[in-house]
Amino acid sequence: MKIAVVGTGYVGLVAGTCLADGGNHVTCVDKIESKIAALNAGDIPIYEPGLAEIVQRNVKGNRLSFTTDLEQAVADSLVIFLAVGTPPADDGSADLSAIFNVADTIARIMDGYRIVVMKSTVPVGTHKKVCERLAAGTEHKFDYVSNPEFMKEGAAIDDFMSPDRVIIGADNPAVVEIMKEIYSPFMRTRDRILVMDPASAEMSKYAANALLATKISFMNEMSGLCDRMGADVERVRRGIGSDSRIGPAFLFPGVGYGGSCFPKDVQALISMGEDSDYPMSIVEAVHDVNKRQRRRFAEGILKFFGNRAKGAKLAVWGLAFKARTDDVRESPALDCIRTFVEHGIKISAYDPEALETTRAELGDTIEYVTDGYETLHDADALIIFTDWQEFRTPDFDLIKKRLKAPVIFDGRNLYNRKSLAKLGFEYHCIGRPKVDA
Repeated sequence: MKIAVVGTGYVGLVAGTCLADGGNHVTCVDKIESKIAALNAGDIPIYEPGLAEIVQRNVKGNRLSFTTDLEQAVADSLVIFLAVGTPPADDGSADLSAIFNVADTIARIMDGYRIVVMKSTVPVGTHKKVCERLAAGTEHKFDYVSNPEFMKEGAAIDDFMSPDRVIIGADNPAVVEIMKEIYSPFMRTRDRILVMDPASAEMSKYAANALLATKISFMNEMSGLCDRMGADVERVRRGIGSDSRIGPAFLFPGVGYGGSCFPKDVQALISMGEDSDYPMSIVEAVHDVNKRQRRRFAEGILKFFGNRAKGAKLAVWGLAFKARTDDVRESPALDCIRTFVEHGIKISAYDPEALETTRAELGDTIEYVTDGYETLHDADALIIFTDWQEFRTPDFDLIKKRLKAPVIFDGRNLYNRKSLAKLGFEYHCIGRPKVDA
C-alpha cells in the first residue's frame, strides 16, 4: 500500500520506517529542508536503538523515501498519516496549529479520495475539527481515522512491530478493514486491534499516559513519606508490585517523569477538564507531585552542601529523561542542573547519547565530557539522574579515588546501600533509610 507520513519527528520517523518494513511504500514528508536532506544522506536525527538499520534497509529496498514535497506525497498515496507536533500552549492545552495547517493543505491539494490518519496525540474532539477543515477545503470524499501511538522511547521499534494493542478510531467499516490490512504484518501471532469511535480513541491515549504518570507520581510521593517514616520504598515497591491487580511496571521511584509525552499529555488532560468544567483533580495532583519530586531532590543536595554550595562541583551521570534515548525534553536532570547553576555550583556532565541535545538547551553553562569517569575529577559528589545500563555496575574504587569526597546522590536507586556503606561511601537515594557499614 502507498502511504504518506507527514512529520519526521520521533513518532513520524519511527512509524513511517516500521510501516515500510511491513512491505508498504512510504513517503515521509517534512517542511524542514535540512532535516530531509540529512535523512536522504543517511543521517538519523534521533537516537532510537535499531532505527538507523531499518531506515537504511528500507531506503535501499525502495520502500521508504523522504521529501519536502507534500503535494507529490499526497498525490502518490491513498493513506496519509499525520504525525506533526502538538506542543503545549502557554495554558497547557495542546497547540493544534500545525495539525490544522497540514489538514488545510491536504484538502487543497488532494485530487481524489483519501484516508487521513491521525497519529499525533490530539485532544478529544479534534477529529471533528479536522474533518470540518477537510470538508471545507475539498470537494473530494475522505475518511478520518484516529490511530494514537503507544511507543516508548528506547523501545519504539519493538512497540510498533509487536504492539500491546492498535487502536483504530473510525466510523466507516471499510476503512477499518484497510487499517487492519496495514497493520496485519504486525499481528502474526494474534490480533490486537481494538476498533472504536474516534473520540474514544483520542481519549484512550491521554488516559493511558495519565494513568502511567499517576503510578510514577504515586511511588514518588510514597518515597517522600518513606523518608519521613523510616520505611524502605524499594521493599514497599516489591510488596505492592507483586499484587497482580497492580503489577510491577512504572513503580520505580526516582526524580520524576519527563520526556515529550507524559508532561504534555497530563497538562493537556488538565486543560480538557478545565474547558469542560470538570476538574481533573487526580491528574492535577500527579502534575504537582512530579514537579515537587524534582525540587525535593535538588533541594536535598543544596541542603547537604549548605553554604559550601557556591563554587562546589558536581559530577552528573545521565541527562536524557530516560535511558536508551537522547531526548532531554522535560528532563528532570536539566531542571535540577539549572537550579544548581543558579546557586553557583559547577557541573561536569556525561550521558551516552544526550550530550548534544543537552548542549542545545543549556549551552556552555556546564561542562560536557565523553567519559563518565572524567566528570569525577575534583568533584564534591556524583549525581545519578538516568538509569543507563552502564551506570549500574561502575568501578566504585575508581569513583572513590577521583571524587574529592565519597558522596553519591542516586536519583534512580541503582545501588546497594550496604555495599556502598562498606566501601566508605555516603550514599543518598530515594525513599530508603541510611545504613551503617
